[in-house]
Amino acid sequence: MQYQVRTARITDVERIVSMLDAVTAGRDPDAVPLATGDLLRQLVGLPHAVVLVAESGRRLVGAAVLALHPSVALGGFVGTVDVLVTDPLVASASVRQSLVDELLRSGRNKGCVTIETGPTSDPAERERWVADGFVEADPRLVRSIARVRV
Repeated sequence: MQYQVRTARITDVERIVSMLDAVTAGRDPDAVPLATGDLLRQLVGLPHAVVLVAESGRRLVGAAVLALHPSVALGGFVGTVDVLVTDPLVASASVRQSLVDELLRSGRNKGCVTIETGPTSDPAERERWVADGFVEADPRLVRSIARVRV
């Protein structure tokens, strides 16, 4: 299956929310807050956020959100992977990997020195983050992406 990763548009927000609803169905009825769509619409236009989608044809097969905040202590921005979701019917590891790779590239381009993600109770998910170069920094997993100065 071929797909394309691109920056999300406001017109993608409802499809992202639907995907989040589908992935969290049966887990926690309050897992996707009602204001998620409104917040995503705001994030699409903010310079301190990266909202990505992966498409196959006209079908959305994945989405990711990276929120940035400044850190004086670290000397740059810290990006937090807030959302990383793939269509449960596709669940392709390559879709996830492409989204993570693009989040790292976009974070680096926006001045991030570190990218972090929240803790996960799923050992397989934790292993995927570790395979992507993240290390545990209790309670989060972090990956330094600062460029080495020559």
